[in-house]
Amino acid sequence: MDLVKRYVAAVQRELPDNKREEIGRELEANIMDQLDAQAEQNGPLTDSAIALVLKAMGHPSQVAQQFAPIAPLIASANIQIYRYTLYMVLGILLVLQVFDSTANWLQHDFGLLLFLKSILSGFINNACFAFTAITLSFIVISRAKPQYLQQAKEWQVEQLPSLQASKQHISLQDIVTDLITDTFLLAVISYLLLLSPDDLAGKTVWLTAHTQQVLLMGLPLLVVGILLSLWQLSARQWNKGMQLLNIVLNIGFVVIMLYLAFNGPLLQIDQQNWPNIYGWERLQHAAIWALLIGACWPAYEVIRDVIRLRRR
Repeated sequence: MDLVKRYVAAVQRELPDNKREEIGRELEANIMDQLDAQAEQNGPLTDSAIALVLKAMGHPSQVAQQFAPIAPLIASANIQIYRYTLYMVLGILLVLQVFDSTANWLQHDFGLLLFLKSILSGFINNACFAFTAITLSFIVISRAKPQYLQQAKEWQVEQLPSLQASKQHISLQDIVTDLITDTFLLAVISYLLLLSPDDLAGKTVWLTAHTQQVLLMGLPLLVVGILLSLWQLSARQWNKGMQLLNIVLNIGFVVIMLYLAFNGPLLQIDQQNWPNIYGWERLQHAAIWALLIGACWPAYEVIRDVIRLRRR
C-alpha cells in the first residue's frame, strides 16, 4: 500500500495546513474502501491494479481542489459587474484615445502609421493602468464578507418575485452601461466646455458657439441619467415613476441630438490649416450622421418604456 500513502501525501501537499490531516484520513479511507471492494471481486490487487485505481481518481492537485477549492481573487458574485465595468472602461479609454490622437493628427498632419501607433500605444498604456486599478479594487471588495452569503442562508421560496415582477427586472448590464456612458459623456462635455481661450488657440477643429450652448443645456439630463442609474441599481425593478422618468430623459436626449443635427454647423474649422486629406464638408456631414444614428438608441428606449407602461 505504499502507492496509497504516497498518493495521499501528494494530495496533502496541495492542501492548507489546517486541513491536511483531516482530509488525508478521509481520502485514505475512501481509497481503501475502493481497493477492498475490488479485492473482493478480483482477489488480491497488484501494484499495477492499485495504480490504475489511483490514476482514475485524478492528479493529486485536482483531487486537492475538490476537497479544498482555492478561493478566487474576485468573488463569483462580483464577476459579472467586474466584467461589464472592465469592458466599458476599456471601451471609453479607446474612444478617448482615438479622439486625442485624431486631434493631434489634424493639428500636426503626421503620417497614417504614426497616427495608428499613437492610438495603439496610448490605449495599451491606459488600458494596463485601468485593468490593474479595476482588478485590485474588486479584489479588495471581494475580501469583505459578502452579504449575499447571509442572504442565501435566509431566503425563502415564498419570497421569490412574481412572474410579473420578473418581467420588470432591470439587467445589471443595462444599468452599468447607462451609468458609465452618462458619466463619460458628462466628463467629456464638461471638459470641452471648460477649456480656456488659451487652450483653444491654434485648434484646427472645434465646436461652434451654438453647439456648445446646446450641449451645456444637456448637462442636467446627464446628471439626471446618472441619478436614475443609481436608483435602478438600488431597486433592480422597474416601477411606474422610474419608467416615466426614463421616457422623459430619453426624449430629451433625442430632441437635443436631432436639434443639433438639423441646426448646424456643428464644428468650426480653420480651413487654412485644415489638411487636404479629408474635406471639411464631409467632416460636418459625418458629425451630423453620428448624431442621427446616436438618437436611434434613446428613441428605441422611449418606445420600449411606453409599451411597458401600457402593459402594467
